[in-house]
Amino acid sequence: MRSRMIAGAAAVVLAVVGTVLIVGYARGADARATAGQQLVQVLVVSAVVPRGTPADQLGNLVAVTSVPVDVAVTGAVTKLDQITGTVADVDLQPGEQLLSSRFVRPDALTTQGGTPLPAGLVAVTVPLDPTRALGGAVAAGDRVGVLVSYDLDTQPARQTHLQLNSLLVTAVQGSVLTNSVPATGTAPASTPVSAAAATPVQTNGLLVTLALPAADAEQLVFGAEFGKLWLAEEPKGTPSTGTRVVTPEKALTPERGTP
Repeated sequence: MRSRMIAGAAAVVLAVVGTVLIVGYARGADARATAGQQLVQVLVVSAVVPRGTPADQLGNLVAVTSVPVDVAVTGAVTKLDQITGTVADVDLQPGEQLLSSRFVRPDALTTQGGTPLPAGLVAVTVPLDPTRALGGAVAAGDRVGVLVSYDLDTQPARQTHLQLNSLLVTAVQGSVLTNSVPATGTAPASTPVSAAAATPVQTNGLLVTLALPAADAEQLVFGAEFGKLWLAEEPKGTPSTGTRVVTPEKALTPERGTP
């Protein structure tokens, strides 16, 4: 009986030691991954931030972390005073970089669920990598164009075209490319997080819902099924003329065609 107890205790000790060694190796690998890269500091969500939370109440809900320059998302907040007087327009999840585009003035807080679907249009949701959706900064109420690239069996095989213009974004779901933040022991906004805890990771992509005429919806779904989509920000009034179908040959010429 005594020997079995000793053997059991020894097994527990070995398991703990093994776990410590694995965690230590993983942290070392994280540090090596960021070594030699130019880093910038951004604020990252460290606890769930409910929609409507004022920016001045984020002190214990975000942490400062260092990330490689090419991982910092456009519009990332580096200091809370950049969004003073605003509130979160969506629920924010741990691990997200804090983006100014996700905050609005209190009187501009949108209705839950995003922007209402205009009469006569249909809504289609497409999955997009954040890099193809304005760096993850796309938000409900934006106007966007959709570029579609195809690699076809016919000639010309490869082609890209700004296929749809001025589409209303009615909703955005999901997370952007962010950085891992420890699940426990999160630091307050004034405390830097170690480089090992700032290793970039790919979280879920975005689900972007667009409002558009039924005929355009067919083109959008076809492009999502058989091509690759990119969103282009198109504020109201942006001209859509002068575009053309770009092939490998035309990509190297300055010539401009007609829509």
